[in-house]
Amino acid sequence: NMLARSLLRKRLRLKRNNIGRPSDGIVSLFRSLFINTQVTPNPDSLKFLPEGQTILESGTRDYPDAMKAVESNLGKILFRLNGVKRVFLAQDFLTVTKEEDIDWEALKPDIFSTLLEFYASGQPVLNEDATISQDTLINEDDTEDVVMIKELIETRVRPAVQDDGGDITYLGFVDGVVFLQMQGSCSGCPSSSYTLKVGIERMLMHWVSGVNGVMAVDSYEEFVKLAGDPVVSESEKALRKLESKLSAKEKAEKALNEEL
Repeated sequence: NMLARSLLRKRLRLKRNNIGRPSDGIVSLFRSLFINTQVTPNPDSLKFLPEGQTILESGTRDYPDAMKAVESNLGKILFRLNGVKRVFLAQDFLTVTKEEDIDWEALKPDIFSTLLEFYASGQPVLNEDATISQDTLINEDDTEDVVMIKELIETRVRPAVQDDGGDITYLGFVDGVVFLQMQGSCSGCPSSSYTLKVGIERMLMHWVSGVNGVMAVDSYEEFVKLAGDPVVSESEKALRKLESKLSAKEKAEKALNEEL
């Protein structure tokens, strides 16, 4: 096994371009599996496309650390490699983000051999108990603005972002602000702030009159802290306002009775 890995390293030795990032290319692993690699705007992220292999049936998965990857058999073994910082899975590609001090020339052959061994094992990419994200699913109680935001993210934003080896998740729309989470190569990418403000924010503000801005957060928990308890629907929002009014009325009546 050590000899095979050594030979594989020699076969997959990378040619580096003049900015120190791995060049695009297709690598043949034995006779049946080909993996196309593509650079991304993030120099620490590399996109891998196993030809003829469906990674996820639908949706995406973003694992910022090994603990979050417990639901994925593929994610877990990739995090065992020294230097792997983040793993992102999509339908026909995966993106690996490395630690800054790790050289792609050393890490990339290990990723190829790991992918080869995984697909040879026949294991499913996700465990049976893994859930599918439905962030842009249209709900009956969604407002017109929310419906338009979700449709734009799904049809205009997501395809463009996935081309660069990443994804974007819709978290909520609160007080005119659209909260999004950058994933894959987009997380920590030097150009992600520009993409968010100049690209996504400008487009959403143009097409949706109720949008005043866009904010990126690192997690759903951060979104809750910034936006408060997220409102799931307009009916729930109305119910909460009514409950608040009734509570205030009860307090006023109680104070009046105490004075009497």
